[in-house]
Amino acid sequence: MKSASILMILGSALLLGLFIFPLWSISLEAPQYPSGIGMNIHLDGLEGKEKHDLQNIDGLNHYIGMSKLPKSDEMWEFTVFPMVVGGMALVGIIIGVLGFVKNISPKWFLSWLILMLLLGVLGMYDFNAWMVDYGTNLDPKAIMKMTDADGNPLSYKPPLFGTRHILNFVAHSFPHIGAYMMAFGMFLTLIAYWLGIKKLKSATL
Repeated sequence: MKSASILMILGSALLLGLFIFPLWSISLEAPQYPSGIGMNIHLDGLEGKEKHDLQNIDGLNHYIGMSKLPKSDEMWEFTVFPMVVGGMALVGIIIGVLGFVKNISPKWFLSWLILMLLLGVLGMYDFNAWMVDYGTNLDPKAIMKMTDADGNPLSYKPPLFGTRHILNFVAHSFPHIGAYMMAFGMFLTLIAYWLGIKKLKSATL
């Protein structure tokens, strides 16, 4: 059980990497930006990949009526998400420590993992909903009004995951280091649960 508990502690602690590394990354490529522009999405705000990338993105978006990129204090997510991630990391570490000193049931490990998965799904849903609003809720007084073949306004929503062509831009959206650390941490907690169950079964034989 001690090995399982150590993995639970390590897996939970890896969530703290989200306070250092970006969770997600969106980049744009176009002829006028041969080296590309983009932004990294952190738990507590947005950061340009290069110094003026956020300003450049806002400048481009102005012409087609998209809103400016939100500041850290303009979205509740940038306040709540750090607290949720920090709280889950702390709870997971406490569960791991209790498993180390008291041999609690491995079901606690699984419960933590299920809750993390649920929060992750909700977070991705919220992220996608924001991008839908960001890419489709356009200013009717925009300088450029682009429509599809049926006359409907174009959507400039970046892909949630993958690559999409938007006018003369190619948008890429993929997880960053923080997301990979979180995923690996959750995988470790799954291994912790499996080791814990295996230990219990061997103890009852």
